[in-house]
Amino acid sequence: MLKLTQALFCAAAVSMAGLAQAADPIIIKFAHVVADSTPKGQGALMFQKRVADDPKLKDKVKVEVYPNSSLFGDGKEMEALLLGDVQMLAPSLAKFEHYNKQVQIFDLPFLFDDLAAVDRFQQGPQGKALLTSMEDKGIRGLAYWHNGLKQLSANKKVILPKDARGLKFRVQASSVLEEQFKAVRANPRKMSFAEVYQGLQTGTVNGTENTWSNYESQKVNEVQPFFTETNHGLIDYMVITNAKFWNSLPEDVRGELQVIMDEVTVEVNKQAEALNQTSRQKIIDAKTSEIDPLTAKQRQQWRESMRPVWEKFSDQIGADLIKAAESANKAS
Repeated sequence: MLKLTQALFCAAAVSMAGLAQAADPIIIKFAHVVADSTPKGQGALMFQKRVADDPKLKDKVKVEVYPNSSLFGDGKEMEALLLGDVQMLAPSLAKFEHYNKQVQIFDLPFLFDDLAAVDRFQQGPQGKALLTSMEDKGIRGLAYWHNGLKQLSANKKVILPKDARGLKFRVQASSVLEEQFKAVRANPRKMSFAEVYQGLQTGTVNGTENTWSNYESQKVNEVQPFFTETNHGLIDYMVITNAKFWNSLPEDVRGELQVIMDEVTVEVNKQAEALNQTSRQKIIDAKTSEIDPLTAKQRQQWRESMRPVWEKFSDQIGADLIKAAESANKAS
C-alpha cells in the first residue's frame, strides 16, 4: 500500500511539473547595441511593456530587453539570432548586405526626398516584401524603425559635390556607401561608430555622415565645424526575429505580437523624428558649428553626381525596385 501511495504521489508530482512546464511563458530575448534612451532603446522597452500588459498574451509571452551590447556585441548578434540564442534584434539596414543585396536600396544616396517617401515605400508591397525576403537565411523582418535621414559633416564647408573632393569620410561597412563617396572623388574610410569622434578629432577622417541625433549624442559638433543639411540617405533599423522561432509560435500569439510591433513602430518613428529636430536645435544653440541647408538646385547637383551609384548597383538591387522607391517620392 505504501509503495502504491508513493507511486501515485510521484505520478502526481510529475503531472503537476508537466502542467507547470506547459504554463511557462515563451521567452523573447530582445538584444540591441545602443542605450535605452535612444529611439531603438525606447522601442524595445515599449514593446516589452505592451506585451506584458496585453491580456491576450498574459502569462504566455515574456520579453527580456538587453541594451548596450549587454548580451551580444555588434559583431556577434546576428550569429546569436541564427543560433537561437536571442530571438529579436534591430540591426541597421546597412548590415543586411550579406543576406539580401536588395536591402542595399536603403543605402542609395539621394533616392528618397524625405521621410514621408521612405514611409510610403516601406509600407508598400515592395518594402513589406523585403521584410520576408530573408526567411531562407533564417531571418524574418517584423518592422522598420527610423533613426532618421543623414546629413554630412566636415572640417570645411561642403555645399557642392566638388567641395567633397579629396576629403576622407567615415562610412559604415557598406559597398554602396563606399561608392557614394567615390562618386564625388572623396575617400571613404570604414570605421566603427565608437571610433568616429577620435577619428575626426585627430584628422584620421575629415568628415562623416549621420543623423542629427547621433551627431549630438556623440558630441560630433565639438570636432566638426561644418554640417550640410543634405538629407541624402537613411539610417534605419529592421526589427528581425529568428524565422524558425517565429513560425513555431502559436498563430494567435504570432498575430498579436505583430499587432503590437506595428503599433510600437508608429510611436518609435514619431519619437525618432522629434529627437532629430531637438538634436539639430541643440547643435545650433551650442554655436560650435555652422549648418548649411541645400537649395533645391544644389541638392539636384548632388543627386546627379551620385546617380551613377544607383546604376552600379541596379543589377544587385533590381531596377524595378529602384523605380518603385523613386515613385514613392510622389504622394499618392
